[in-house]
Amino acid sequence: MEIKQSIPPILRPEHVAPVSLSDLAGHFGLEYSATSTVSITGISMNTGDLRPGDLFVAMPGIKTHGANFIAKAQELGAVAVVTDSAGLQLASHASVPVLVLEEPRKRLGELAAFVYGNTPGNMPILFGTTGTNGKTSTSYLLEALLRQLGRVTGLTSTAERHIAGEVIVSRLTTPESPEMQALLARMREKGVTDVAIEVSAQALTQLRVDGIHFDVAGFTNLSHDHFDDYAGFDEYLKAKARLFTKAKSKKAVICLDSSFGKDVAALSEVPVVTIASHAEIEADWHVAVTNELPGKTEFKLVGPQGQYLASSVPILGAHMAANAGLAIVMAVTAGYNFELIAKAIANGIDAYLPGRTELVSPEGAPNVYVDFGHSPDAFLNTLAAVRKVTSGKVLMLFGADGDRDASKRPDMAKVAAAGCDILVITDHHPRFEDPASIRKALVEAAKNFRPELEIHEVSPPEAAIRLAVSLVKPGDAILWAGPGHQDYRDIEGVRTPYSARAEARAALKEAGY
Repeated sequence: MEIKQSIPPILRPEHVAPVSLSDLAGHFGLEYSATSTVSITGISMNTGDLRPGDLFVAMPGIKTHGANFIAKAQELGAVAVVTDSAGLQLASHASVPVLVLEEPRKRLGELAAFVYGNTPGNMPILFGTTGTNGKTSTSYLLEALLRQLGRVTGLTSTAERHIAGEVIVSRLTTPESPEMQALLARMREKGVTDVAIEVSAQALTQLRVDGIHFDVAGFTNLSHDHFDDYAGFDEYLKAKARLFTKAKSKKAVICLDSSFGKDVAALSEVPVVTIASHAEIEADWHVAVTNELPGKTEFKLVGPQGQYLASSVPILGAHMAANAGLAIVMAVTAGYNFELIAKAIANGIDAYLPGRTELVSPEGAPNVYVDFGHSPDAFLNTLAAVRKVTSGKVLMLFGADGDRDASKRPDMAKVAAAGCDILVITDHHPRFEDPASIRKALVEAAKNFRPELEIHEVSPPEAAIRLAVSLVKPGDAILWAGPGHQDYRDIEGVRTPYSARAEARAALKEAGY
């Protein structure tokens, strides 16, 4: 039976200093004639997350105007409303103060920052990382090295939120601005000194990180993805480049490994430090792999003044060394002492990256890696990394997202076919799309590209991983790309509990490993 999985709750600070509505009105230049004192202790744009004492921001939506929910917001305890002129026409029966702010979404982040007291001079050091691939890994590695420096850290990523050692499952890669500001306020409350934030292109274009000013912004790379949201590379690049404006950040560290790195550096409005993992690319810093093992990648980092350190990450792949190098240089750019960093991570960066080329098989079994990669470029890098440490065959197992960028599917299938010895195609998150049609498109693209390849189409993924295990032996490897850390599959809008890591371990155990 399918069980609808509950979405993790929004995290807020446990104690909030009330903000007077008159002070908020004055700060944002809104008309408000106070007849009585109104105090605000939170902010919400959604009645599903609204709490007593909240300011309800009623905005125009795709299907309806948020002002139609003012009565519901009042029932739930909203003490005031901010809306636009159109919303004001729908708010005639409101019994709480209604303030008018045109285009409220454009000021939502600032409103939330004001309500939660996230003001300049009152914030942790903020690091923001964007790029197609590597955002999560870089954020985890950055948080880990900061923790090894003795800092109290926070993190918000696709996989998890971390607050001074507390770990919570994420809702979105980058949450809406009221949730993000509430999360930052909670981090401040818990004594967090540094926060690593994964910033998606959608977060930038949908204004989810408005009201945040990053001390250092990082760029990993850019490749084919999210073309259901952006018309092509130019639009996608411009979305990412928003992070490198004076309104969003103070300094930038940009990886030049992808050709778009130079474009981002050229568009940046803030001082730029560059890094590359290829010696032939001119950059301020260079990172190079010194050794690759199934569960560890050793690397060195060399700086513009001859700075040198050697370290490792507990994960497979040259691309992971590049992410580590970016994280280290972001910390240096924020003002942390290079020598102290080198000493702190001399024995490796102590990070656990859930679902990032994660080795889930026991000793003596074929190596099974579960990975979150879901783009052609991610497949290319991870397959190359697995191939390098595998003496036998490499089997690739993957599916594609339903109701998401379909234009990348043929390239995903081609890259997978080119890099493996056996290909198994299965389902991922079909959402409301027919999973059989997704599989068919992937199989056809793979066969057209490499007709001689052994290709299997298997549904559901529980059966696919068991077939995959039956096709390999010790010395071989399976790369299961897509599900990574996720603990559900989205099937017709239902988050069905599911773990690729657990299924892989079960399949290996059933096969006698």
